[in-house]
Amino acid sequence: MNLEASWLDAFLQTFERCAIASTESVVVLAEQQSRAELITLAELALAQLKCRYYRLTLPTPLLPTGPLVRSTGASLALTGHTEAVGALCNADVIIDLTVEGLMHAVETAEILRSGARIMNISNEHPEILSRMLPDNNLQQQVKASVKRIRSASKMTVHSDAGTDLTVDLKGARTVGVWGWTDRPGTLAHWPGGLVVSFPAAATVNGQLVLAAGDLNLTFKRYIESAVTLSIKDDYVKSLSGSGADCALMNNYLAAFDDPAAYATSHVGWGLNAVARYEAMTLYDRAQTNGTELRAVAGNFLYSTGANEFAGRFTRGHFDLPVMACTIKLDGEEVVRNGKPVE
Repeated sequence: MNLEASWLDAFLQTFERCAIASTESVVVLAEQQSRAELITLAELALAQLKCRYYRLTLPTPLLPTGPLVRSTGASLALTGHTEAVGALCNADVIIDLTVEGLMHAVETAEILRSGARIMNISNEHPEILSRMLPDNNLQQQVKASVKRIRSASKMTVHSDAGTDLTVDLKGARTVGVWGWTDRPGTLAHWPGGLVVSFPAAATVNGQLVLAAGDLNLTFKRYIESAVTLSIKDDYVKSLSGSGADCALMNNYLAAFDDPAAYATSHVGWGLNAVARYEAMTLYDRAQTNGTELRAVAGNFLYSTGANEFAGRFTRGHFDLPVMACTIKLDGEEVVRNGKPVE
Protein backbone atom coordinates (compact mmCIF):
# COMPACT_ATOMS: atom_id res chain seq x y z
CA MET A 1 0.00 0.00 0.00
CA ASN A 2 1.33 3.43 -0.94
CA LEU A 3 1.32 5.78 2.04
CA GLU A 4 -0.42 9.14 1.77
CA ALA A 5 0.78 12.43 3.23
CA SER A 6 -2.63 12.97 4.83
CA TRP A 7 -2.27 9.69 6.76
CA LEU A 8 1.06 10.75 8.20
CA ASP A 9 -0.37 14.14 9.07
CA ALA A 10 -3.18 12.40 10.98
CA PHE A 11 -0.65 10.43 13.04
CA LEU A 12 1.34 13.58 13.72
CA GLN A 13 -1.72 15.44 14.95
CA THR A 14 -2.85 12.59 17.17
CA PHE A 15 0.59 12.07 18.73
CA GLU A 16 0.92 15.81 19.33
CA ARG A 17 -2.28 15.61 21.37
CA CYS A 18 -0.66 12.87 23.44
CA ALA A 19 1.94 15.48 24.55
CA ILE A 20 4.90 13.10 24.35
CA ALA A 21 7.91 14.86 25.87
CA SER A 22 11.41 14.45 24.45
CA THR A 23 12.50 12.98 27.79
CA GLU A 24 9.85 10.24 27.72
CA SER A 25 10.50 6.71 26.49
CA VAL A 26 8.09 5.41 23.87
CA VAL A 27 7.51 1.79 22.87
CA VAL A 28 5.82 0.93 19.57
CA LEU A 29 4.19 -2.38 20.50
CA ALA A 30 3.51 -4.61 17.51
CA GLU A 31 3.12 -8.27 16.62
CA GLN A 32 3.99 -10.20 13.51
CA GLN A 33 0.52 -9.75 12.02
CA SER A 34 0.19 -6.04 12.84
CA ARG A 35 -0.73 -3.83 9.90
CA ALA A 36 2.61 -2.79 8.36
CA GLU A 37 1.33 0.61 7.20
CA LEU A 38 0.36 1.55 10.75
CA ILE A 39 3.79 0.63 12.09
CA THR A 40 5.48 2.72 9.42
CA LEU A 41 3.20 5.71 9.92
CA ALA A 42 3.58 5.58 13.71
CA GLU A 43 7.36 5.45 13.55
CA LEU A 44 7.63 8.17 10.92
CA ALA A 45 5.43 10.44 13.04
CA LEU A 46 7.40 9.74 16.23
CA ALA A 47 10.68 10.39 14.42
CA GLN A 48 9.37 13.64 12.96
CA LEU A 49 8.31 14.74 16.45
CA LYS A 50 11.80 13.83 17.71
CA CYS A 51 10.43 11.30 20.20
CA ARG A 52 12.72 8.68 21.74
CA TYR A 53 11.20 5.32 20.76
CA TYR A 54 11.91 1.69 19.98
CA ARG A 55 9.79 -1.10 18.53
CA LEU A 56 8.85 -4.25 20.44
CA THR A 57 7.50 -6.93 18.10
CA LEU A 58 6.00 -10.11 19.53
CA PRO A 59 4.90 -13.29 17.76
CA THR A 60 1.23 -13.32 16.89
CA PRO A 61 -0.25 -16.09 19.07
CA LEU A 62 -1.56 -19.17 17.34
CA LEU A 63 -5.32 -19.39 17.63
CA PRO A 64 -6.39 -22.35 19.77
CA THR A 65 -8.90 -24.80 18.41
CA GLY A 66 -12.47 -23.65 18.77
CA PRO A 67 -14.20 -20.42 17.74
CA LEU A 68 -12.24 -17.78 15.86
CA VAL A 69 -11.66 -14.60 17.84
CA ARG A 70 -12.01 -11.21 16.19
CA SER A 71 -12.35 -7.61 17.33
CA THR A 72 -12.24 -8.35 21.06
CA GLY A 73 -9.98 -5.59 22.32
CA ALA A 74 -8.24 -8.28 24.36
CA SER A 75 -4.90 -9.06 22.72
CA LEU A 76 -3.16 -12.29 23.76
CA ALA A 77 0.17 -11.14 22.30
CA LEU A 78 1.66 -10.48 25.76
CA THR A 79 0.59 -13.79 27.26
CA GLY A 80 3.60 -15.50 28.80
CA HIS A 81 5.99 -12.68 27.90
CA THR A 82 6.80 -11.36 31.37
CA GLU A 83 9.96 -9.63 30.13
CA ALA A 84 7.93 -7.72 27.53
CA VAL A 85 5.38 -6.68 30.15
CA GLY A 86 8.25 -5.46 32.32
CA ALA A 87 9.63 -3.38 29.45
CA LEU A 88 6.23 -1.81 28.89
CA CYS A 89 5.92 -1.00 32.60
CA ASN A 90 9.21 0.85 32.34
CA ALA A 91 8.02 2.97 29.40
CA ASP A 92 6.21 6.27 29.58
CA VAL A 93 4.13 5.87 26.42
CA ILE A 94 3.04 2.74 24.57
CA ILE A 95 1.79 3.00 20.99
CA ASP A 96 -0.36 -0.12 20.88
CA LEU A 97 -0.48 -1.64 17.40
CA THR A 98 -1.40 -5.18 18.42
CA VAL A 99 -4.08 -6.68 16.20
CA GLU A 100 -6.74 -6.99 18.89
CA GLY A 101 -5.55 -4.15 21.14
CA LEU A 102 -4.83 -3.97 24.87
CA MET A 103 -8.17 -2.51 25.99
CA HIS A 104 -9.26 -5.70 27.77
CA ALA A 105 -5.96 -7.61 27.88
CA VAL A 106 -5.11 -9.31 31.16
CA GLU A 107 -1.76 -7.49 31.41
CA THR A 108 -3.15 -3.99 30.85
CA ALA A 109 -4.01 -3.24 34.48
CA GLU A 110 -0.43 -3.91 35.58
CA ILE A 111 0.97 -1.71 32.80
CA LEU A 112 -1.33 1.18 33.66
CA ARG A 113 -0.52 0.88 37.37
CA SER A 114 3.12 1.48 36.45
CA GLY A 115 2.16 4.94 35.20
CA ALA A 116 2.59 4.19 31.49
CA ARG A 117 -0.08 5.52 29.17
CA ILE A 118 -1.34 3.41 26.30
CA MET A 119 -2.36 4.89 22.96
CA ASN A 120 -4.12 2.14 21.03
CA ILE A 121 -4.42 2.63 17.30
CA SER A 122 -7.20 0.42 16.07
CA ASN A 123 -6.33 -2.08 13.36
CA GLU A 124 -7.93 -0.04 10.58
CA HIS A 125 -7.15 1.06 7.06
CA PRO A 126 -5.21 4.35 7.49
CA GLU A 127 -7.89 6.15 5.50
CA ILE A 128 -10.36 5.45 8.32
CA LEU A 129 -8.01 6.90 10.91
CA SER A 130 -7.33 10.02 8.84
CA ARG A 131 -11.09 10.60 8.43
CA MET A 132 -11.64 10.31 12.17
CA LEU A 133 -9.18 12.74 13.67
CA PRO A 134 -10.04 13.54 17.30
CA ASP A 135 -10.79 17.14 18.25
CA ASN A 136 -11.45 19.29 21.29
CA ASN A 137 -15.21 19.42 20.79
CA LEU A 138 -15.42 15.63 20.81
CA GLN A 139 -13.34 15.55 23.99
CA GLN A 140 -15.74 17.90 25.74
CA GLN A 141 -18.79 15.91 24.60
CA VAL A 142 -17.31 12.68 25.91
CA LYS A 143 -16.27 14.22 29.22
CA ALA A 144 -19.75 15.64 29.73
CA SER A 145 -21.33 12.25 29.05
CA VAL A 146 -18.96 10.51 31.45
CA LYS A 147 -19.93 13.00 34.15
CA ARG A 148 -23.63 12.37 33.53
CA ILE A 149 -23.31 8.61 33.80
CA ARG A 150 -21.18 8.77 36.92
CA SER A 151 -23.78 10.90 38.64
CA ALA A 152 -26.68 8.60 37.66
CA SER A 153 -27.97 5.51 39.42
CA LYS A 154 -29.95 3.88 36.59
CA MET A 155 -29.78 3.60 32.79
CA THR A 156 -32.78 2.50 30.76
CA VAL A 157 -32.80 1.68 27.05
CA HIS A 158 -35.90 1.33 24.87
CA SER A 159 -36.65 1.02 21.18
CA ASP A 160 -39.66 0.57 18.91
CA ALA A 161 -38.13 -2.78 17.92
CA GLY A 162 -38.73 -4.06 21.47
CA THR A 163 -35.60 -3.28 23.47
CA ASP A 164 -36.42 -2.79 27.16
CA LEU A 165 -33.23 -2.85 29.22
CA THR A 166 -32.37 -1.61 32.70
CA VAL A 167 -28.84 -1.13 34.05
CA ASP A 168 -28.20 -0.44 37.72
CA LEU A 169 -25.24 1.95 37.56
CA LYS A 170 -24.30 1.76 41.24
CA GLY A 171 -20.76 0.41 41.36
CA ALA A 172 -20.26 0.73 37.60
CA ARG A 173 -16.94 1.87 36.19
CA THR A 174 -17.39 4.48 33.44
CA VAL A 175 -14.79 5.56 30.93
CA GLY A 176 -14.85 7.89 27.96
CA VAL A 177 -12.62 7.77 24.91
CA TRP A 178 -12.07 10.79 22.68
CA GLY A 179 -9.11 9.50 20.68
CA TRP A 180 -5.93 10.38 22.57
CA THR A 181 -4.37 10.23 26.03
CA ASP A 182 -1.94 12.62 27.66
CA ARG A 183 -2.16 11.45 31.29
CA PRO A 184 -0.08 8.75 33.01
CA GLY A 185 -1.84 5.49 33.78
CA THR A 186 -4.57 5.93 31.18
CA LEU A 187 -5.56 4.19 27.94
CA ALA A 188 -7.27 5.61 24.87
CA HIS A 189 -8.01 4.33 21.40
CA TRP A 190 -8.21 6.02 18.03
CA PRO A 191 -10.79 6.29 16.50
CA GLY A 192 -12.61 7.53 19.60
CA GLY A 193 -15.85 9.23 20.49
CA LEU A 194 -17.82 7.03 22.89
CA VAL A 195 -18.64 6.56 26.54
CA VAL A 196 -19.05 3.13 28.13
CA SER A 197 -19.86 1.77 31.58
CA PHE A 198 -18.70 -1.56 32.90
CA PRO A 199 -21.56 -2.53 35.23
CA ALA A 200 -21.02 -4.25 38.56
CA ALA A 201 -22.08 -7.89 38.79
CA ALA A 202 -25.80 -8.75 38.48
CA THR A 203 -26.95 -5.26 37.45
CA VAL A 204 -28.20 -5.66 33.85
CA ASN A 205 -31.70 -6.99 33.16
CA GLY A 206 -34.30 -6.96 30.41
CA GLN A 207 -34.48 -7.50 26.69
CA LEU A 208 -32.30 -6.29 23.84
CA VAL A 209 -33.66 -6.55 20.31
CA LEU A 210 -31.27 -6.38 17.38
CA ALA A 211 -33.27 -5.21 14.38
CA ALA A 212 -32.37 -5.20 10.71
CA GLY A 213 -29.60 -2.67 10.21
CA ASP A 214 -28.07 -3.01 13.66
CA LEU A 215 -24.55 -4.42 13.79
CA ASN A 216 -22.55 -7.38 15.01
CA LEU A 217 -18.96 -6.15 14.86
CA THR A 218 -17.41 -9.49 15.75
CA PHE A 219 -18.86 -10.82 12.50
CA LYS A 220 -18.48 -7.43 10.75
CA ARG A 221 -22.05 -7.85 9.66
CA TYR A 222 -25.17 -5.69 9.51
CA ILE A 223 -28.06 -7.56 11.10
CA GLU A 224 -30.55 -8.80 8.51
CA SER A 225 -33.11 -10.59 10.70
CA ALA A 226 -34.17 -9.69 14.23
CA VAL A 227 -32.47 -11.29 17.23
CA THR A 228 -33.86 -10.99 20.76
CA LEU A 229 -31.48 -11.31 23.72
CA SER A 230 -33.11 -12.05 27.07
CA ILE A 231 -30.79 -10.81 29.82
CA LYS A 232 -30.98 -11.59 33.55
CA ASP A 233 -28.42 -10.47 36.13
CA ASP A 234 -25.94 -9.60 33.33
CA TYR A 235 -26.18 -12.91 31.47
CA VAL A 236 -27.81 -13.56 28.11
CA LYS A 237 -30.17 -16.40 29.01
CA SER A 238 -31.47 -16.91 25.48
CA LEU A 239 -31.12 -15.65 21.94
CA SER A 240 -34.21 -16.06 19.78
CA GLY A 241 -34.90 -15.34 16.14
CA SER A 242 -35.64 -17.13 12.92
CA GLY A 243 -32.80 -15.98 10.69
CA ALA A 244 -29.12 -16.61 10.09
CA ASP A 245 -28.02 -13.89 12.50
CA CYS A 246 -29.52 -15.66 15.51
CA ALA A 247 -28.15 -19.04 14.44
CA LEU A 248 -24.66 -17.61 13.97
CA MET A 249 -24.66 -15.88 17.34
CA ASN A 250 -25.99 -18.92 19.19
CA ASN A 251 -23.45 -21.26 17.63
CA TYR A 252 -20.58 -18.87 18.24
CA LEU A 253 -21.31 -18.27 21.92
CA ALA A 254 -21.96 -21.95 22.62
CA ALA A 255 -18.59 -22.88 21.09
CA PHE A 256 -16.70 -21.10 23.89
CA ASP A 257 -18.25 -23.38 26.51
CA ASP A 258 -17.79 -20.50 28.93
CA PRO A 259 -20.64 -18.82 30.85
CA ALA A 260 -18.71 -15.53 30.89
CA ALA A 261 -19.04 -15.30 27.10
CA TYR A 262 -22.78 -14.69 27.69
CA ALA A 263 -22.25 -11.97 30.30
CA THR A 264 -22.47 -8.22 29.85
CA SER A 265 -19.13 -6.53 29.22
CA HIS A 266 -20.09 -2.87 28.86
CA VAL A 267 -22.92 -0.54 27.83
CA GLY A 268 -22.79 3.00 26.48
CA TRP A 269 -23.30 5.12 23.41
CA GLY A 270 -21.45 6.77 20.52
CA LEU A 271 -20.82 10.49 20.21
CA ASN A 272 -18.73 10.90 17.08
CA ALA A 273 -20.64 12.82 14.41
CA VAL A 274 -17.89 12.09 11.87
CA ALA A 275 -18.32 8.31 12.16
CA ARG A 276 -20.27 6.88 9.24
CA TYR A 277 -22.90 4.21 9.87
CA GLU A 278 -22.57 2.79 6.34
CA ALA A 279 -18.75 2.70 6.40
CA MET A 280 -18.44 -1.05 6.91
CA THR A 281 -20.07 -1.70 3.54
CA LEU A 282 -17.26 0.21 1.79
CA TYR A 283 -14.24 -1.64 3.17
CA ASP A 284 -13.19 -5.25 2.89
CA ARG A 285 -13.37 -7.11 6.20
CA ALA A 286 -9.60 -7.32 6.44
CA GLN A 287 -9.35 -3.52 6.12
CA THR A 288 -11.35 -2.58 9.20
CA ASN A 289 -11.74 -3.45 12.86
CA GLY A 290 -15.12 -1.72 13.10
CA THR A 291 -14.12 0.85 15.72
CA GLU A 292 -15.74 3.61 13.67
CA LEU A 293 -19.11 1.88 14.02
CA ARG A 294 -18.75 1.72 17.80
CA ALA A 295 -18.51 5.51 17.84
CA VAL A 296 -21.42 6.38 15.49
CA ALA A 297 -23.31 9.20 17.21
CA GLY A 298 -26.39 7.96 19.06
CA ASN A 299 -25.87 4.22 18.76
CA PHE A 300 -26.42 2.17 21.92
CA LEU A 301 -23.36 -0.04 22.29
CA TYR A 302 -24.05 -3.29 24.12
CA SER A 303 -21.18 -5.72 24.51
CA THR A 304 -20.83 -9.23 25.88
CA GLY A 305 -17.72 -10.87 27.28
CA ALA A 306 -14.82 -9.62 29.38
CA ASN A 307 -15.62 -7.21 32.21
CA GLU A 308 -12.59 -6.92 34.45
CA PHE A 309 -14.55 -4.72 36.90
CA ALA A 310 -17.04 -7.53 37.51
CA GLY A 311 -14.25 -10.11 37.74
CA ARG A 312 -14.90 -11.73 34.37
CA PHE A 313 -12.45 -12.50 31.57
CA THR A 314 -13.25 -14.55 28.49
CA ARG A 315 -12.21 -14.84 24.86
CA GLY A 316 -15.82 -14.57 23.71
CA HIS A 317 -16.93 -11.05 22.84
CA PHE A 318 -19.69 -9.34 20.88
CA ASP A 319 -19.82 -5.59 20.23
CA LEU A 320 -23.37 -4.81 19.14
CA PRO A 321 -24.14 -1.21 18.09
CA VAL A 322 -27.93 -0.84 18.21
CA MET A 323 -29.56 2.01 16.32
CA ALA A 324 -32.77 3.97 16.98
CA CYS A 325 -32.75 3.53 20.77
CA THR A 326 -33.76 5.98 23.47
CA ILE A 327 -31.35 6.00 26.41
CA LYS A 328 -32.26 7.60 29.73
CA LEU A 329 -30.21 8.27 32.85
CA ASP A 330 -32.44 8.48 35.93
CA GLY A 331 -35.35 9.21 33.58
CA GLU A 332 -33.60 11.98 31.61
CA GLU A 333 -33.02 11.39 27.91
CA VAL A 334 -29.43 11.48 26.69
CA VAL A 335 -30.16 9.75 23.36
CA ARG A 336 -33.55 9.97 21.65
CA ASN A 337 -34.40 7.55 18.84
CA GLY A 338 -30.74 7.14 17.97
CA LYS A 339 -29.79 10.83 18.18
CA PRO A 340 -27.78 12.36 21.04
CA VAL A 341 -29.77 14.92 23.02
CA GLU A 342 -27.94 18.26 23.10
